Amino acid sequence: MTKNMTEGKPLPLILQFALPLLLGNLLQQTYNIADAAIVGNILGTDGLAAVSASSSVQFLVIGFCIGICSGFAIPVAQRFGANDHVNMREYIFNAEFLTAIFAVVITVICAILCPTILHLLKTPDNIYDDAYRYLFVIFMGIPFTLLYNILSSVLRAVGDSRTPFIFLVISTVLNIGMDFLFIAIFELGCMGAGLATIIAQGVSGIICFIYIRCKIPVLRFDKNEKRLNGHIMGRLMIMGVPMGLQYSITAIGSMVMQSANNGLGDIYISGFAAAARIKQLSMSPFDALATGVSTFASQNLGAAKLRRINQGIRIGYVVGVAYGIAIGLVVIFFGRNMTMLFVSGEKSEAVLDASSKYLAALGKFFWVIGLLNTTRMTTQGIGYSMRAILSGVFEMVARISVSLIFVPIYGYTAICYTDQSAWISACLYIIPTMFWCLNREYKKHDARNRIDAA
Repeated sequence: MTKNMTEGKPLPLILQFALPLLLGNLLQQTYNIADAAIVGNILGTDGLAAVSASSSVQFLVIGFCIGICSGFAIPVAQRFGANDHVNMREYIFNAEFLTAIFAVVITVICAILCPTILHLLKTPDNIYDDAYRYLFVIFMGIPFTLLYNILSSVLRAVGDSRTPFIFLVISTVLNIGMDFLFIAIFELGCMGAGLATIIAQGVSGIICFIYIRCKIPVLRFDKNEKRLNGHIMGRLMIMGVPMGLQYSITAIGSMVMQSANNGLGDIYISGFAAAARIKQLSMSPFDALATGVSTFASQNLGAAKLRRINQGIRIGYVVGVAYGIAIGLVVIFFGRNMTMLFVSGEKSEAVLDASSKYLAALGKFFWVIGLLNTTRMTTQGIGYSMRAILSGVFEMVARISVSLIFVPIYGYTAICYTDQSAWISACLYIIPTMFWCLNREYKKHDARNRIDAA
């Protein structure tokens, strides 16, 4: 079901679009929590550390995949907003072709470099073998990740955020069931957790493909629309690659941060891993809201309704900051209790202390994410992906600086404040940049109106 966001009140439109995304994100994070709980309680803290020791590089690779797919969907949303369905389908066909190429290249490179990555992350010897098996399986599932993300991004570009959520429900239930099957019954260890993840992603991607081809007429290609176009592919690359790199550049800082944390020992690896699950769950509404504002901005830019973009930005700021303050208080006061879901065994008290310390520091600054995500994704949504990528550079520099300069001095305490320094640094750049980009679009729009009037 498509949804045109160029007409009607912005707040209901954005919230209605964001709600399925939020539920999907929460469901995904619920799965991550269940996955961590299954691994931590069945395989112990070493098992949890093994599947979490490479989380930053997973974010780099998977984040790049998600980013390029989201970028490919921007011109799709703009053409949909302009009611140019023929050109929109041409963009979709070329985007799918490029996605297939990226799937092959990324999978091969990551599979070859898997051992090197784990060594660079200073993965402890006692968890290295399990960490390698898990990460290698995840890398082999990259084509499934790309398949689901390009198709779900296209659906969201035309205003349908509900259908990807339904497929995500199916994937999550399947994933949790296979976790129990592969880990508890087949005793495949950490590799079983990876297998469960990629099989579930593959199923959701295939179902999404079948649904689009059978149920969404506006997305069906005619024969003359199935052709490669250099100009279109060039524009898709300009939109998609910077968004992918923005995720990856941010993840490079997270890799350095994780490497520094891994060097502190398995207690802090497990504590950080447990806290990271709660952090990701808490951040899900930020991502859903920002995606809603970004899609709203893309469609209205295509429809030349720029005033509505400002309304969407204000909604994103107010709702995002309010939620950030509320969830920050929750993790400050209840973070330790939440961590108990993932931790058991003789090291549990030390792990709980490490996790709760990280969450208490994080909760004080969650409101900043309400500003950062809305601003950055709106900048991308109006077509300035190259400008937005620099916010990732600011995040990377901040994380690396804190990890290399302050972690050797202050240890885990510095780790607890690394993310916050990155968020604030990125905001100082991206907020004025977004308003500059939007003002530039206003000037272009006014110039076109003067030409038309003449």
